[in-house]
Amino acid sequence: MEDRPDFLLPGQAIPVTKVEISVSARNILDMDTFSKSDPICVMYIQKVGSNKFTEYGRTEIIWNNLNPDFVTKFSLDYFFEERQELKFELYDVDAKSDDLSKHDFLGEVQCSLGEVCSSRRLDLPIHYRGKSDCGTMIISAEEIGESRDVVRLEFKGEGLDKKDFFGKSDPFLAFYRANDDGSYTIVHKTERIMRTLNPTWKPFSISVMNMCGNDYDRKLRVQCWDWNRSGSHDFIGEFFTDMRQLTRGPNQSNVYELVDPKKKSKKSSYENSGIVTLVECRVQPRYSFLDYIRGGTQMHFTVAIDFTASNGKPDDPGSLHFLHGDQPNIYETALRSVGSVLQDYDSTKNFPALGFGARVPPDGRVSFDFFLNGHPSNPYCHGIDGVIAAYRESLKRVYLHGPTNFAPVIDHVAKFAENHKEGNHYFVLLIVTDGSISDMAKTKDAIVKAATLPMSIIIVGVGNEDFSAMEVLDGDNVRVTSSDGTAAVRDIVQFVCLRDFLDSNNAILSKSRLSREVLEEIPEQFLSWMTANHVKPRNLPTVKPMSYNTTV
Repeated sequence: MEDRPDFLLPGQAIPVTKVEISVSARNILDMDTFSKSDPICVMYIQKVGSNKFTEYGRTEIIWNNLNPDFVTKFSLDYFFEERQELKFELYDVDAKSDDLSKHDFLGEVQCSLGEVCSSRRLDLPIHYRGKSDCGTMIISAEEIGESRDVVRLEFKGEGLDKKDFFGKSDPFLAFYRANDDGSYTIVHKTERIMRTLNPTWKPFSISVMNMCGNDYDRKLRVQCWDWNRSGSHDFIGEFFTDMRQLTRGPNQSNVYELVDPKKKSKKSSYENSGIVTLVECRVQPRYSFLDYIRGGTQMHFTVAIDFTASNGKPDDPGSLHFLHGDQPNIYETALRSVGSVLQDYDSTKNFPALGFGARVPPDGRVSFDFFLNGHPSNPYCHGIDGVIAAYRESLKRVYLHGPTNFAPVIDHVAKFAENHKEGNHYFVLLIVTDGSISDMAKTKDAIVKAATLPMSIIIVGVGNEDFSAMEVLDGDNVRVTSSDGTAAVRDIVQFVCLRDFLDSNNAILSKSRLSREVLEEIPEQFLSWMTANHVKPRNLPTVKPMSYNTTV
């Protein structure tokens, strides 16, 4: 995980994004005879694993108004990897009771939190008893403005105590923040520098939240240690500071004496165990996934479906491609679970849909990137429903064959990503397959190349095959390496086995768990590319970072 965004500590989870929902309405129904309606808005959320909505909160009542702008906001945790269904109901308040059945229902709208977050605002028609001309509800979301600043720090040491019997010292720094009870929590360690008493540690970045809880006056303890292979490191000395002091930059007040309290108490002549000097301090904003989406970065979702013969003939009830009337087959389950979330982030809702491993008309050649809709030049399908409709039609036209080659569809999407390196577009390829890869070497080469592009790959394995070989492509622990020995610059592949998420007793829960598992890494992969390529969100206020990098 060496290439995690440098504002995160190894093993640290990405913080939850909190958003605030605002609601307004226009031209709502008037239910009062001698005045206008007195509207209140009630927001509901659909819990994971349930098809029922649960009340989340209510706005204030706005008296005598058909165009209300509600002051009350709804604060929610936002998760990219989940489809978070919301429902808003309007009522005309006619009594003091909290029982909504005592009031006149004015209509409702439904949407997902992803739709709201990816739009600056949603103007939705209010539905009332089958009618959709009963006014408009306006829903918007804003990321809650907690500090997300990142501080970049660099330190050097001089004249450190010698701790190694046959050498010098192998020093590293450890940073701790103070807790209310007087204890300290470690927040960062530098690398160790071998055999020196005058080290310069590499610059590091950490969120201000992690460093000091956004409290610039919170005490920080910095300890210097001599590294030992045994893990029993030798204490050199420590000093205390705070973020406010550090942001003053390299000056005499940020030159610190390392003190060993035990040595100081025993030796009256003791001065210090060395000097640590601040070389650089830079505080700058850390952008979130939503900053880019709200700034106009477009997500593009491409589907690739396995049409190899190992799936079984589509007219055989035992085939993974068998169509069970209105009941979705295993491929459709995977497509809808993942696609229903991703489609909220594509403003056009038009998705390229490809198939691979089948003989296709008119000449019966084997193709590894044919268009599901049968069009000679336009692969786009509208929405996930359009993708599934094209998939069903393609089963009638093509002949399942093989082998199972992934590289062509990865290269297909990579060609588009190659032309959009400015950061305004990001591409996600979903591959749904039943078996092991036939072109593993070429697939690895394609992934290593794609890792340099604004692109992510999701692989969902369906059926009962052994997918252990697929784990090699999911670079959570070991990066994918190409045939020439080049390692991928970042992890862009997420593989899941669908059968691990199927619950015959709760299909809704199964879909939710699947979508969460396959999509939860996308925002981090997205941010890793933007950060590595120094892309900032558009349409955001320009913030000049504090920068102090003059050496004392």
